Amino acid sequence: MSILVFIEQRDGKVRSVAREALGEAKRLASSLGGPVTAVFCGASADGLASLGEAGAEKVLAATHEAFARYDGAGYAAAVAAAVKATSPKLVLFGASSIGKDLAPRVAAKLGVGLAADCTTLEAGGGKLVARRPVMAGKAFERVAFPMAPAMVTLRPKVFAPAAPEAGKAASVEALAFEWDASKPRAVVTGTTGASGGKPDLTESEIIVSGGRGLKGPENFALVEQLAEVLGATVGASRAVVDAGWRPHGDQVGQTGKTVSPKLYVAVGISGAVQHLAGMSSSRCIVAINKDPDAPIFKVADYGVVGDLFEVVPALVDAIKKLH
Repeated sequence: MSILVFIEQRDGKVRSVAREALGEAKRLASSLGGPVTAVFCGASADGLASLGEAGAEKVLAATHEAFARYDGAGYAAAVAAAVKATSPKLVLFGASSIGKDLAPRVAAKLGVGLAADCTTLEAGGGKLVARRPVMAGKAFERVAFPMAPAMVTLRPKVFAPAAPEAGKAASVEALAFEWDASKPRAVVTGTTGASGGKPDLTESEIIVSGGRGLKGPENFALVEQLAEVLGATVGASRAVVDAGWRPHGDQVGQTGKTVSPKLYVAVGISGAVQHLAGMSSSRCIVAINKDPDAPIFKVADYGVVGDLFEVVPALVDAIKKLH
């Protein structure tokens, strides 16, 4: 029995969450046994053999002209067919917007359980235990799987991709699946990406987020300046998004995006539990707030107590001098 990994793509390009899932699958393969198989849904199967360098031994390609964009029903039918064809012990998805929609669909089709947004996987004796945050990140639970396959979504930027094996090619096979594309319940008519060429929040290595301490949308220029010199993506708290200062796509938190960058800078964010739930797994957290009792300082690795309107410009100038 194999480990099956869903390969997420956008515009035909494999996304980083898929490479992270392949890396974790390769690590677990020695304990769970069996090869690492990937399942890809897209309009074309070109270039999939290169996934061998990322850890896949075989790729099952479900191609359809409608798969140029994400189709929940079609993708679910294809992944479920891949599960039935390979009888895996474990199926991995990235906990991206697509993975969060697709994984429950597949789990429902197969009648098995799903552990979502996992941050650790442990395998021993052929069994798997997943660790995931609960209660808005205030606690963690360990989840076991009484039925096969175990289905898991992995929090982006928590798991490392495998070291590339240059020249290693995966075998690519066409996947047979049944799906009637003529009667869709929903159709994706288009997608709008973030401006400026910055990566999505969930894929960014560095994030600078702003909160109500900025006092107004015009002052978000300070956050953007700091993000620019750090090569970071801009995020925001829910209060800022609700006030209309930033689009919902910038929101970090329980009702926004969950992120795990190498560096997270919180500017003028008090640190409500809902916000902490979305960023507390960041590797290094820097907080800038004038209130020394702000909850954000409880999770911060480094904290600056001061007026952000003085601290941020000084920080930008210091970083520019270092560069």
